[in-house]
Amino acid sequence: MSKLSTQFEAAAANSKNLSERPDNATLLKIYALYKQASVGDNTEKKPGFTDMVGRAKWDAWNTLKGTATNDAMQQYVDLIASLS
Repeated sequence: MSKLSTQFEAAAANSKNLSERPDNATLLKIYALYKQASVGDNTEKKPGFTDMVGRAKWDAWNTLKGTATNDAMQQYVDLIASLS
């Protein structure tokens, strides 16, 4: 496991123990970066109009399409570190 992968896993664990809950925009960024780093580009079907939360998450992840896995991991690690 690479150093970045280890940092990413540690940041994922730390994200569950933040001192205060981030705002919704930050939560969407955390979600999107995690999905891009762990799954890659969004290939899922866009949720329906009535699923507002699912749609917001899909949109946030989709904006990162084309971002390299390592770049997404580093951005995730940096974001969690800035919130800790």
